[in-house]
Amino acid sequence: MNSRGEQHVPLSLLLKRDQASEHLEKPNIVHGQASQSKKGEDFTMIKTERQRVLGDGITTYSVFAIFDGHNGSAAAIYSRENLLNNVLSAIPSDLNRDEWVAALPRALVAGFVKTDKDFQDRARTSGTTVTFVIIEGWVVTVASVGDSRCVLESAEGLIYYLSADHRLECNDEERERITACGGEVGRLNTGGGTEIGPLRCWPGGLCLSRSIGDMDVGEFIVPVPYVKQVKLPSAGGRLIIASDGVWDALTAKMAVDCCRGMPPDSAAQQIVQAAVQPKGIRDDTTCIVVDICPPEQAASVAHAHKKSGKGVFKSLFRKKTSESASHVSKRHCEPDIVVELFEDGSAMLSERFNTQYPLCNMFKLFICAVCQVEMKPGEGVSIHSDSARPGKLRPWDGPFLCLSCQEKKVAMEGKRTQGDGCNSGSE
Repeated sequence: MNSRGEQHVPLSLLLKRDQASEHLEKPNIVHGQASQSKKGEDFTMIKTERQRVLGDGITTYSVFAIFDGHNGSAAAIYSRENLLNNVLSAIPSDLNRDEWVAALPRALVAGFVKTDKDFQDRARTSGTTVTFVIIEGWVVTVASVGDSRCVLESAEGLIYYLSADHRLECNDEERERITACGGEVGRLNTGGGTEIGPLRCWPGGLCLSRSIGDMDVGEFIVPVPYVKQVKLPSAGGRLIIASDGVWDALTAKMAVDCCRGMPPDSAAQQIVQAAVQPKGIRDDTTCIVVDICPPEQAASVAHAHKKSGKGVFKSLFRKKTSESASHVSKRHCEPDIVVELFEDGSAMLSERFNTQYPLCNMFKLFICAVCQVEMKPGEGVSIHSDSARPGKLRPWDGPFLCLSCQEKKVAMEGKRTQGDGCNSGSE
């Protein structure tokens, strides 16, 4: 993430600041999408203004996602149909707004792992990358596995990277993790010592270290997502979510620059055209553009768009002068910057489900933290049962996993040989 202007502020403080300020409106969210298909393995999910009941009213959130399948489309289709429900089922129903937003990072991890586990139980061998975005008010939460990406352009013209690239070619940490778990990383050997192409994981030859599915590649190809959560200032920003067909051709700056001043539909089409134009379409190329705007600004833009039809978004995402930035900051009594709330890319569930969590009711004692199945007392296995710090974490410290999910965790972390069906509770 761009470090300029970045501040770490507790989420609860930010939300209380919002409530105390005069600016109570939620942002207006406008989106557009475009794609060109070569293999038919890219899929999108767009759900806007989904309602969630609170104790004192109703709030809404929106979801945008890209699923880029490989070796077939089954994993992408299954993830599109099930991932959101799996994430939501991992969040207790009685949370208020700031608790719900704070619970999202852990729920996303649980939802990704459950989706992968359930899909692999069907013995299907395709896989998919996922970039999954949830917008609640001014808070944007992004979870990603694979090489689709999400970037943010703030209203001040700064670019922030909200996803990670899990290609083995460019991620040293992921290469080290896979080899430590027993996998091999290398290029395709054509014979005679000649190696070609990108770095891949063997067996299987996948060039990604994280995905949903891919049961034929190895258990060290994990579905645990990188998660980034940020809060936008009241000036808003623009999200560009795209599959690798875009990012293989364009840098983040090129994508942002080529569509500045355009409404989201036109912007998405322009990005796709810019990506495929130089060499023609060689892969599925999909893009979603989401504008997160102050309500009054979006209304004026919509009115202008009906009148002129072109060029009406030029003022939305151009770099502000220091005078205008100062004006917005004073008006809304909040920092006019993108604020980082949460970031974690670890592949270890014991780290992602850390017990030092602000919500004591996030993990129920007799509910599996991943698949949400009910367990009888004594059936669950602590996420820390095989911890290297036994003196620090006791075996009865939760959260807990059912035996099936504990076995999945042990396999992903390289603590048993591939294909070993032994009971992981004996670790």
